[in-house]
Amino acid sequence: MPSTRYRIVIKGRLSERFGSSLEDVTMELLPGQTALVAEFVDETALYGLLDHLSTFNIELVSVNAVN
Repeated sequence: MPSTRYRIVIKGRLSERFGSSLEDVTMELLPGQTALVAEFVDETALYGLLDHLSTFNIELVSVNAVN
């Protein structure tokens, strides 16, 4: 099954330490936001990361599949 690349934009900035704890996730700092880009093998893996972010009360701006 092919994986899908997603770009998840959150409000605010994540620390480098927090970002490095997210396995296989690339972090891009934006003005007042942080973009996280990663490949997910299925929706369960995607929702796992989204749930992890929710645990820390991190506000989502957008979640989009990208090529």
